[in-house]
Amino acid sequence: MPVRPTAPLILSAVTLVAAAGLTACGGGSGSDPDTVKVAYARSTDNKIRFKDNYLAGVKKEFEKANPGKKVKLIPIQAQDNDYATKVQQMMRSPKTAPDLVYEDTFRINSDIKAGYLRPLDDYLDKWKTWDRFVDTAKAAAKAEDGKTYGVPDGTDTRGLWFNKKIFAKAGLPADWQPRNWDEILDAARTIKEKVPGVTPLNVYTGKAPGETAVMQSFEMLLYGTGENPLYDPKAKKWVTGGKGFQDSLDFLKTVYSEKLGPDVSDALDPNVGTTVYSEWLPEGKLAIALDGSWLGQNWLKTGGKPWAEWSKTLGQAAMPTQSGQAPGKVSMSGGWTWAITAKSKNPDLAWKFIEQLQTEKNAVEWCVVGAQIAVRDDVAQDPRYLSSMPGITFFTKLVKYTHYRPALPVYPQVSTAIGEAMESVTTGDASPGEAAKSYGDQLDSIADGATVAKG
Repeated sequence: MPVRPTAPLILSAVTLVAAAGLTACGGGSGSDPDTVKVAYARSTDNKIRFKDNYLAGVKKEFEKANPGKKVKLIPIQAQDNDYATKVQQMMRSPKTAPDLVYEDTFRINSDIKAGYLRPLDDYLDKWKTWDRFVDTAKAAAKAEDGKTYGVPDGTDTRGLWFNKKIFAKAGLPADWQPRNWDEILDAARTIKEKVPGVTPLNVYTGKAPGETAVMQSFEMLLYGTGENPLYDPKAKKWVTGGKGFQDSLDFLKTVYSEKLGPDVSDALDPNVGTTVYSEWLPEGKLAIALDGSWLGQNWLKTGGKPWAEWSKTLGQAAMPTQSGQAPGKVSMSGGWTWAITAKSKNPDLAWKFIEQLQTEKNAVEWCVVGAQIAVRDDVAQDPRYLSSMPGITFFTKLVKYTHYRPALPVYPQVSTAIGEAMESVTTGDASPGEAAKSYGDQLDSIADGATVAKG
């Protein structure tokens, strides 16, 4: 799941690199042939422990089914970018490398290119369960060399969450479904006028939130313009900032220059995603949020911010295309995979743990507790999955409209450049045209000249 906003505890990259060096004392793969070491991202919200609890349960099952074998869980509590920094540092040395790592699909190809991960094709060829996975999920962990380096455990989609009580005060419908960007902005303007004290619309932006802003906001806009994607697979070139790119930045400019969004200082906080689900939405301070399918997990009894009324208070609407042009709706999807490190001393044992994670029972359990959109046909048909969360059917239906980020090694650098363009427009330091040009200049350097101008 790609872009799970987490936060209050943020560790700097410098701190994480230093911590990775200390891991050599006991966090790495080492030489114990009977222990599989599993590194994963722990939420920075200390109230959220569903992933820890889930993995602890699978560990118990695995150790019971494999007498004499042990699982060492290595939780890394950090914001998404810092988690990646820590894991990459660990994977550089056989002394510190875990056997199994939780990999965001948007980073997996850069880690493959760096030589950190091991291809899984020999295992997958003998694993009947692999046929249960949808092709788009399989492709998310496939490298340019045609080999597969990770097993996905779910995906996600994105849309508009809105507070029906605030909408009622503003005279807006409870079954709101905007047909284009202008209708989103008009609703936000109406809320600003008629319901003072409420933030009308949150659209993530800037560098600090990372992919939370780039994928969940900018790319939701860009892929709805129909003008130019980020990458042209036929030409094998990255696309510089054209009309669609500028229109997406212009939408952000409108939101923040008209003060339809949160204060700029709040919007640029790396912890803004946590603030959205833990404060602004449950406390009725935010009317519309462009966000992910997983938000509801935070408001369950077992979540970080239990909120009994959320399913009655909030509605969901699909994000429309820019002018309502076909197909009319747009979504972005990501996801995470389980990958075996190149320097793992126990790859066979690591694979056995992946198989334990992916028993049908455990796969369903993870989609339920993690608010994941299923990537396996058997899980997608499971009654427990289908009744697991209000809105799960709505977000599952968005898969047909969804897009995926270019799974290429330089994408993380492209993402950073987009975040910088977003931030410069949000703060008013650059116009959409200026920010798009600056992005194009950076992109030419990042892609080593493999760029093409479109739109």
